[in-house]
Amino acid sequence: MHLGGVRTVLYNYLFARAQGGDFVLRIEDTDQTRYVEGAEEYIYDCLKWCGLEPDESPLKGGPFAPYRQSERKHLYGEYAQKLVDNGYAYYAFDTPAELEQMRKDLKVDEHSSVQYDHTTRMKMRNSLTLAESEVTQLLLDKTPYVIRIKMPHSETISFTDMIRGEIHFDSNLVDDKVLLKADGMPTYHLAVVVDDYLMQITHAFRGEEWLPSAPVHLLLWRYLGWGEHMPQWAHLPLILKPDGNGKLSKRDGDRLGFPVFAMNWYDPNKNETTGGFREMGFLPQAFVNMLAMLGWNDGSGQEVFSLDELVQKFSIERVHKGGAKFDFEKAKWFNNQYIHHSDNEALVPLVQPYIQEHGHEPTHAYLAAVIGLIKERCTLLPDFWAQGHFFFETPELKEIAAIKDKWNEIKKQFFTDWMKELAAMPEWEDAFIEQSFNDYTAKAGIKKGDVMLPLRIMLVGGKYGPGVFHIAAMIGKEETLKRISGALADLG
Repeated sequence: MHLGGVRTVLYNYLFARAQGGDFVLRIEDTDQTRYVEGAEEYIYDCLKWCGLEPDESPLKGGPFAPYRQSERKHLYGEYAQKLVDNGYAYYAFDTPAELEQMRKDLKVDEHSSVQYDHTTRMKMRNSLTLAESEVTQLLLDKTPYVIRIKMPHSETISFTDMIRGEIHFDSNLVDDKVLLKADGMPTYHLAVVVDDYLMQITHAFRGEEWLPSAPVHLLLWRYLGWGEHMPQWAHLPLILKPDGNGKLSKRDGDRLGFPVFAMNWYDPNKNETTGGFREMGFLPQAFVNMLAMLGWNDGSGQEVFSLDELVQKFSIERVHKGGAKFDFEKAKWFNNQYIHHSDNEALVPLVQPYIQEHGHEPTHAYLAAVIGLIKERCTLLPDFWAQGHFFFETPELKEIAAIKDKWNEIKKQFFTDWMKELAAMPEWEDAFIEQSFNDYTAKAGIKKGDVMLPLRIMLVGGKYGPGVFHIAAMIGKEETLKRISGALADLG
C-alpha cells in the first residue's frame, strides 16, 4: 500500500461515508503470475492501521460475497462467451511464439510498440480470420485460446469523469485487450466490469493511470447491456516527486530518505523489507490527514482535520486535476501537530515500545508525565527517546565542554553548597527546587544565568529539554544529586 494506493482508498472511504453509502474492499487477484505471499494480509493491516475499515470485504463478508476475484472465477466465462456470441469479442489462438513473431514483423522505427488491434488482428490466428469449422475443431481439441475484445474502428468513446469532466477516446488507438485468459481466469478489464455490475457498485475512484483502459471498460458496459448501471468514475491525479518531475516511486523514497509505503512491507520474492510511515514513527491520524491534503482541500485554508471532519468536509469536486507534489517536511509537520495536540495518555502505548527498546519499563503514569513535558519537541515517535532519554537513565555528558571554559571555583562552590540544601529538602517538587536555586544564587552573589546552563548539562547531558526544574522533580532527589555530583567530578 504505497501513498497513491492508500490515498485512493481514503477518497473512496470519505466519499462513501459522506454519502451514507457502503465502502467495499474487493481483492482483484486475477493475475496469478503476480501473486505475492502475504500481500492481501498486508492490505488489511494497512487499512486497519489507517482506520479505514470496509463495510464489505473478504474478511467481513457481505451480500455480494465472495469479495476475492479468484473465488469468483466461475462467473466470468459466461459473460466472455456472451460477448463472443454477439460479435463484440473473439477467440484468439495465437501462441506466444506467433505473437512475438508478429511484433518483430510489424515493428517499425517510428512505432516500436506493436499492438494486437484493428490493424493486426486480421493477420493473426483467431476466429475472425479462421473458418468457422476450423474454430469449432480447435475448440473441440481444447487448443489454448484467449478471448479478446473487438475494438470498433474509428469510433469516439466518451464518458464524464467526476473530476476531469468530459473525456474522449479514439478507438483506433486502443488495442484488443484480452478479456479471458487461457486458464479461464479473467483479466482485470472483464472482471472489474462484471463485478461492479453484480455487486451494484455506484462509484469507483482510481488512479489516473487507469484512464487508458477506460474505453475498454466503457464498451464492455455497453456490450453487456448494462450501460445504465455503470458506476460513476473519478480518476485521481498522481502523487508526484518532491520536485514535481514525474510520479513518486519507491526509488525516489530510497534516494531522498523517506518511505512511500504505509507500513513496512517484506517482499518474499526479493527477500527485502521496505520501510513504512508507521515504523518511522507516524501516527495513523496524521498520515491519513496528510494524504487527504495531497490533491484536495476544502477551500477554507484549514489543514488539520480529524477523520470525522474529513468525512464531513470531503467533496470530490474539490479534488485537483493536476498531480500533487509530495513534501516529506510537510508530512512531518502534520505528525508534529498530532503529537502536540494528542492526549498524553493516548500517546503512552505508542511511545512505550521506543522506551522499552532501550531496556526501560517506566510506569504508565511516569511515561505520561514525561510525554507531557516533551511532546511539543517531538516530530516522530522515536523522538521521544532522543528528546527524553535522560528521564530514564543517567545521560552521557556530551556537551560538558560548553561549560568547562567558564567553569570556576565560585560555580563549583555554589553547586557543592546547593547539593546540601537539596539533600535536606523535605518536599521534592519543581517549584520548591526552583525557589531553592534562586535563593542560593542570590546568597552566592552570582547570576542565575551563569549556573542554569551547567545545571541543564549536568541533568540532561546537552543544551536541550524541558524546564530543568521539571526534569529534576521527575528524576527524583537521589538521581539529581548523583548527576550533579558526577558532573562536578568530571569538571574537577
